This record gives sequence, structure tokens and C-alpha cells, in this order.
Amino acid sequence: MTQTITSPAPKAPASSRRGLLIGIAAAVLLVGGIALDTTVVHIGSESDVRAQAFSADTYGQTEFPRIQAFVTEKAVDAATLAPEVLADKDAAAAKYGTASSTGAILFVTLTGVAGEPRSGVYPVAVEGVPPDITVRVQTGPAINGTDLRDAPGDIAFGNFKNQIEYQDAGSGINRAMKAAVLDGIDTANLTGKTVTVTGAFRLINPKNWMITPVELSVQ
Repeated sequence: MTQTITSPAPKAPASSRRGLLIGIAAAVLLVGGIALDTTVVHIGSESDVRAQAFSADTYGQTEFPRIQAFVTEKAVDAATLAPEVLADKDAAAAKYGTASSTGAILFVTLTGVAGEPRSGVYPVAVEGVPPDITVRVQTGPAINGTDLRDAPGDIAFGNFKNQIEYQDAGSGINRAMKAAVLDGIDTANLTGKTVTVTGAFRLINPKNWMITPVELSVQ
């Protein structure tokens, strides 16, 4: 009878085992370090960078209601405002408007008949306003200018990170106005209809009023 003797498997050298253990320990420390250096950010939290980015539409939706209230409170009847603007536009601006580096913003309310539009801008014939003043109201689709942004006088360039944000703020306010005031009106078919408008315009040429509305109704 032959007996087979099985030799035990050779053990790894002690130095190799030490190297393996050191490698495992280093990996554990590395993973632990990464975990300690990682912050979990929940969507919508204060740490969410998306919440920190400027949103022109959010800004506009927040600011438009107070701008609307401001313009409505300050609005002067067009028949009263028109002769004063023609007589002395600087005096009228100081009396009724908000100062601006590119022309004072004035606030007006009127009722008149809408004419033929051009690119969403309607001329409006207003009783009591001299015929040498052209009154126009913009209704979109695009609402241009920064008259609403500049209306209250407290939205300044210094409130924003850069010029782009400052311009975008004006566009966001215009879009908020359009959604709140104009989207429920058939603005493509106002010709011949009587409209009542409250809004703001920049006083550059006293004979040319381009009104951005904050309220508009059709009779």
C-alpha cells in the first residue's frame, strides 16, 4: 500500500502579505477621504447651484405685480398729460415721471380706438390728445424695451451680476406682463375696437408715445 503525502501549499512571503494589507488599508483611507470631502446636495436646497443661477422669468414674475401697482397708481389721464408734455417735457417728466438716463418714464391711462397695427403695435386715437401726438400701444408677440423695469426707479444695474442679467431682468418683466395682461386678449384683432390702457412710456420725443401696458381691456 502506497501512501501519498500531500505537502501544504506554500505560504506567500511575509513581505508580499504586508504589501497587500498596506494596499487595502490605503484604498480604505482613500475611499473614506472621498466620502468626507463629498457633500450631498438635494435638489431645490439652498446648496443647489441651479437655485443660485439668475432666472429672468422668476424675477419678472416676482417683480411685475408691484410694478403694475406702481404704474397704475402714478398714471395720469392722457388728456391731462399731453399738453404738459408738449409745453415742457422736462417739467412734465419732473412732475409725473421716474428719472432715467435714457429718458424719463411717464405713466398714462387712456381710452381710445385702436387703428391698424404694425408688428403688434397699435396706434390709438384718444379724445383730448392733440393730433400731433402719436399714441401707440405694443401688444406683442414681442414686448420690447425696458420701460417697465425702469418704471419704479429702484431696479438698478448694481443689483445684478452683469449687464446681461440686467437686460434679462427687463425681458423677464415684459414676459410676466404679457402672460398676466395680454395673453387672455385677442391682440391680433383690436382694430376699430375701443381699448382702455394703463401703461408706461419713455419720454424721448414728446410727440411719440410708445406705451407698454400694465392693464388693457377691450370694450
